[in-house]
Amino acid sequence: MKYSYKFSNLLGTFYRRGNVTFTPDGNSLISPVGNRLSVFSLKNNNAETLPLATRCNITCVALSPDGSLGILVDEEGAALLISLATKSLLNQFSFQQPVQSVRFSPDGKKFVITKGNVAMLYHAPGKRREFNAFVLDKTFYGPYDETTCIDWTDDSKCFAVGSKDMSTWVFGAERWQNLIYYSLGGHKDAIVACFFQEGSLDLYTISADATLCMWQCDTELSQLQARDPNKKPRESDNAETEEPRAEEIRGTANPAPEESVGRVRYHKSSRHFFNKEGDFTTLTAAAFHKKLNILVTGFSSGMFHIHELPELSLIHSLSISDQRVSTISINCTGDWIAFGCSGLGQLLVWEWQSESYVLKQQGHFNNMGSLSYSPDGQHIVTGGDDGKVKVWDTSSGFCYVTFTDHTSSVTAVTFTSSGQVILSASLDGTVRAFSLLRYRNFRTFTSPKPAQFSCLGVDGSGEIVCAGAQDSYEVYVWSMQTGRLLDVLAGHEGPISSVAFNPWRSVLATASWDKTVRLWDMVDSWRTTETLNLSSDALAVTFRPDGREIAVASLDGQITFWESEKGTQTGSIEGRHDLKLGRKELDKVTAKHSSKGKAFTALCYTADGQALLAGGASRYVCLYHVREQILAKKFEISCNHSLDAMEEFLDRRKMTEFGSLALIDEGTGEEEGVSLSLPGVRQGDMSSRHFKPEIRVTSLHFSPTGRSWAATSTEGLLIFSLDSSTVFDPFDLDEEVTAGGVRRAVRGGEWTRAIVMAMRLNEESLLRETLESVPCADIAVLCSSLPELYVERLLVFLATQIERSRHLQFYLTWAHQLLMLHGQNMKIRSVSVLPAVHSLQKSLQGHFSEISKLCEWNRYNMKFAVCLSRQRGIKRGAEESDAESGSLEEAEMEQ
Repeated sequence: MKYSYKFSNLLGTFYRRGNVTFTPDGNSLISPVGNRLSVFSLKNNNAETLPLATRCNITCVALSPDGSLGILVDEEGAALLISLATKSLLNQFSFQQPVQSVRFSPDGKKFVITKGNVAMLYHAPGKRREFNAFVLDKTFYGPYDETTCIDWTDDSKCFAVGSKDMSTWVFGAERWQNLIYYSLGGHKDAIVACFFQEGSLDLYTISADATLCMWQCDTELSQLQARDPNKKPRESDNAETEEPRAEEIRGTANPAPEESVGRVRYHKSSRHFFNKEGDFTTLTAAAFHKKLNILVTGFSSGMFHIHELPELSLIHSLSISDQRVSTISINCTGDWIAFGCSGLGQLLVWEWQSESYVLKQQGHFNNMGSLSYSPDGQHIVTGGDDGKVKVWDTSSGFCYVTFTDHTSSVTAVTFTSSGQVILSASLDGTVRAFSLLRYRNFRTFTSPKPAQFSCLGVDGSGEIVCAGAQDSYEVYVWSMQTGRLLDVLAGHEGPISSVAFNPWRSVLATASWDKTVRLWDMVDSWRTTETLNLSSDALAVTFRPDGREIAVASLDGQITFWESEKGTQTGSIEGRHDLKLGRKELDKVTAKHSSKGKAFTALCYTADGQALLAGGASRYVCLYHVREQILAKKFEISCNHSLDAMEEFLDRRKMTEFGSLALIDEGTGEEEGVSLSLPGVRQGDMSSRHFKPEIRVTSLHFSPTGRSWAATSTEGLLIFSLDSSTVFDPFDLDEEVTAGGVRRAVRGGEWTRAIVMAMRLNEESLLRETLESVPCADIAVLCSSLPELYVERLLVFLATQIERSRHLQFYLTWAHQLLMLHGQNMKIRSVSVLPAVHSLQKSLQGHFSEISKLCEWNRYNMKFAVCLSRQRGIKRGAEESDAESGSLEEAEMEQ
């Protein structure tokens, strides 16, 4: 049960592709991140990734008007119906083709999807459980090219569909007598967006050449007349198919109503151009707020404009990046505007009235290469191939500082033991130290001759910094205080792949491609104390938290365990078959044969040292029990088939008589706005770069609290944590230990017996009820009489309660008495107790940061109130003195 880690959150990735949307209350933003969905609470300042995943990358997201249901559609056309309230999957459906857009009607009864040149109207799922949640109502034909956008009228009577054939079609959601369809032209490029005005059929259409057309309708929404269902239509009006459950409305001939009813007609009232200054950039996204008449447009140059309609007066213009703006969304109040840039993975929320950012987050532009937890488990630092070092808050999920001093890929990052300094090694030949107090690079370590550093380590005191080079086969040692080079450790005959310090002694382990692991004594003149010979190249090395054991991953797929003091091998694990590699699209061998050359590249011990995490070029992370040397559990990092090496077997659907479809490169496609440059080329530029990223795990690290672990992968920074509230994990259970027995002991005043029985049941609610029934005066006596076996488990429980409960002082008293009375005995088994202490420290640090912010805010408010009262007192005194002087003057005049 203690290995029941589940996916908790996804950091480092905020937006990939698709459309972002606000929740109906306007306080949260929903963004598709690969094949997952992230919810950013802008009021509470935290981020959460839902435990749901589609088969491929999400391209369309639609929310119901009440915000309870959501529809996710991936790039293959597979749809998921989810509940945002329970965060669970309700239904699955396949549209068989890629879907361009999805939109719910304002009344929530129907929704429209567009695929190819067809718009399909479905009945929205209701509140009750249904056999089929997606029931097709009508199918609308008309456009000759792919459809791009959808918009509904306020009363859900009609909807408009834009197309790449430069036309916009207005369809009736019901059978109206004077409106079945209407086609609008007048543009010279693909339609990007179309919007109805509030409470009318008047329409705005926007094309990719930055042209806005305003269309006025001669009919009001209230003048739409329903067709008599009993009256038999004429043959020219009949547009039904033979399908029993769906109706098709084809735009081939405009049927005329039988009665003399005025048809709905549109005429173009005006046309506007955004590129007045000669900035010939492509318009890529647009959003419109109907109540405020605010139009926001985004361009391929990274610019966005805010206009007020119908005058098209420019309110604001700003450049947010040098990449195209992929999606725009406005919240219900019209205060916040969300922008997504797929090229940079950037997500912005802009408050246009105050001209300030509400949210501004961006992940690593390229892959993440390394990560490390802070000593208290509250922060994670990551390094990427883009040369950036980012620090993440585990509670909020946001990045709060980014260091951009490196000029090449960052290969390793780590915290010092104090948690105030971050060290990073890079291929640019430098190791840099960053301060988290002043947020700057205060020390730079370099080598006498240029070297590419591939790994990094710092000792427990934080005074000695070591980095291994992959081109000079040497390990460089610096002093943190002076920044000077202390020594160069030579002896390896291959690139240095990994270095690790003993947590309790000044012993450095270095792994190299020369099939050896060397142990260096940092105190005794940097000499080699032991050389461990391996059967293959060493790829990763790590110490157990107590420093008595070393785990080494080698190129032949084996993990070997060694005693650090004697240098003898204690065991090995054959992990090649546990990787379960996938088959790449261009591979000509099976996945079973390709796994022969693969191995684990990242190792990490759990916080208690009883298990080992291992990952590599696979979508799985393996958890091994060290003493038994068996596979305890496998964690799937991703199920996204948009990544390479995910298929285990050959997909015959992707094979043709000329070979695999993957060999036919069509460029980046029309999504990037590439024009057709060569005759015969279907889409894109043949010289453009096009690749599928391969799934892999580059780094693993366990939280010092023992409650979670993190992995950097192609998907981003994934957090797996324990969910103790849903796991029944009893301890030393017998027939007498029951919930009724615990409550009887509480009523009888047998506090120690009640607490021990509740901890043996290990049910959170019962243990909380038992602890909170204990009088505060008896806590010290109970802590002294508590058996040593239960002290560590009680500390872990107190850490979680301090983080959640309102009874802060009560639980702090428990923790204080436990540490004061049992602290001496805990030193003997410090390694097993250390995760509990770290978890307690994390909870206290979180409360300290929150309370300190609140106190600072209150202090400034009190200063402001005091100054304001003084000003009012001075003003009142001046008025009283003026009144007194006036009365004296009147008295003198009377005399």
